[in-house]
Amino acid sequence: MPLVLDPKVFKAYDIRGIHPTELDEDGAYRVGRAYVEHFEPRTIAVGRDMRLSSPSMAAALIEGAADGGADVLDVGLIGTEMLYYAVGELGLEGGVCVTASHNPKEYSGMKIVRRGALPVGGDSGLEDVRRRADGAFGEVEHRGEVRSEDIWDGFVDKVLSFVDPQAIRPLKVVIDAANGMAGAMLPPVLAQLPQLDVVRCYFDPDGSFPNHEPNPLLPENRAFVVEKTQSEGADLGVAYDGDADRCFFVDDTGEFVPGDFVTGLLARAMLAKEPGAKILYDVRASWAVPRAIEEAGGIPLVNRVGHAFIKHRMRKENALFAGEVSAHYYFRDFSQADTGVVPFLVMLEILSEGGQSLSELLAPFRDRYFITGEINTPVADVALKLQELKERYTAEGGRVSHLDGISVDFDDWHFNVRPSNTEPLLRLNLEALDPGTMERRRDEVLELIRS
Repeated sequence: MPLVLDPKVFKAYDIRGIHPTELDEDGAYRVGRAYVEHFEPRTIAVGRDMRLSSPSMAAALIEGAADGGADVLDVGLIGTEMLYYAVGELGLEGGVCVTASHNPKEYSGMKIVRRGALPVGGDSGLEDVRRRADGAFGEVEHRGEVRSEDIWDGFVDKVLSFVDPQAIRPLKVVIDAANGMAGAMLPPVLAQLPQLDVVRCYFDPDGSFPNHEPNPLLPENRAFVVEKTQSEGADLGVAYDGDADRCFFVDDTGEFVPGDFVTGLLARAMLAKEPGAKILYDVRASWAVPRAIEEAGGIPLVNRVGHAFIKHRMRKENALFAGEVSAHYYFRDFSQADTGVVPFLVMLEILSEGGQSLSELLAPFRDRYFITGEINTPVADVALKLQELKERYTAEGGRVSHLDGISVDFDDWHFNVRPSNTEPLLRLNLEALDPGTMERRRDEVLELIRS
């Protein structure tokens, strides 16, 4: 296999690697052609993010897809969720967004979907694409047509349909677009909300990321939005990742809001519009989430981590909404896909309707649930370590689940430990109902993992 399409760029959920040493334009052509020859779509959409390599990578992928026989709608510079919108709303058979999401600037990649914006991952066709891309292609028998398509107006109308724009009151909001796709995607949405006082930070899409990496999960990358929210006296701070399909919130005191607490607030808001609906959350989440869903009259359903599993289950259950700790938020009426713009709009509506600040809304969660966040530890033997954890805590009377890694529940604390998809790591998320228990049990479980 040529180095330009290194096998390791094929991940569990997408394609991602360093450009041009692991993945280059020739590799992009081969992926485009292999994808079309395997799935045989008639029409697909292709878009791209602002990375410096993305224009040439998208052009090569479009060539490959057209040579494979598909008609291609080139939707240009977009956030990833706009690809999901295009595929879902236009009834296309598939699509690809050329993006490396939150990765550093030297990376390129692709997120691939089928009809209905269903993801193509390691166990849903991506491995077949990899094998085909590594082989020889025949002559081009029928070349598809390529044309440009403007999806912006429809997308803006779609995301605004989730809220009542007139009901959003004048709030002061700091937004850090991190020189990513939020800087292009948000302005036409914000133009429909002139009552907002928006402090726009790093809105110029720039794939060299001159200010900080577009990964707000890392504390060093969200330090800016925390400080700016405080110094501006804003009601809300919002930070986006590179392809803008995830948004992260900072409250009015400058405190970062964990994704599970956001899930709880968004779930309540969605249930107010559709009482009794099913809501999905992932195995890592705080107890705050299922309890908030139940209190709001919804049906909480716990699920494996990962957008492929979430999207499949949402369809099966006809779930209204789903939230992951990693700040992926999914909406049934957005092709069961994740979006970074809709959660932002729903959060504005929440703050407008209740008259309470975000810190006041979060106080009941913060006073009762004490979470570690995700702690990663390299381990030599993942399976052995999971078995040790299971034996230790089963003996102590813990209730064990194997839905994703191992989850152990006690009455006053619980944890989930799951292996990484790509590295020999274990990821720990732990919670207790008082800070002392949380710290003691966190240290105890980590010692067992690291011994």
